[in-house]
Amino acid sequence: METESPLTNEQVLFMQLIMQNQQIAMMAMGKLKNPVTNKIDRNLDYAKVSIDTLDMIAVKTKGNLSDYEEKYLTEVLKELKLNYVEEVNKDETTDSAKSSSSLEEKSEEENGKK
Repeated sequence: METESPLTNEQVLFMQLIMQNQQIAMMAMGKLKNPVTNKIDRNLDYAKVSIDTLDMIAVKTKGNLSDYEEKYLTEVLKELKLNYVEEVNKDETTDSAKSSSSLEEKSEEENGKK
């Protein structure tokens, strides 16, 4: 039976880099509380930068990662992208509802003036 060898220092640092960007993206999507402010902050542009950074890392390290590192990076990116799309769709749904409500209010105001 073959056992996996312990991770090298470089592998540990690489995994920490992935986790840092993952946590930054999750905080920016409002999925995690910011430990500094102890609040939920939401900035989808900032989340996108973190996700794009991980995408760039995946491209630049292609063929140079262990199977474990590659699978981990791929899964993190998949999770982040799904969460990002969910958050963007929330904004679009909210914006659409606000627009509909605003149009209804304007229509009611115009009908009341006649």
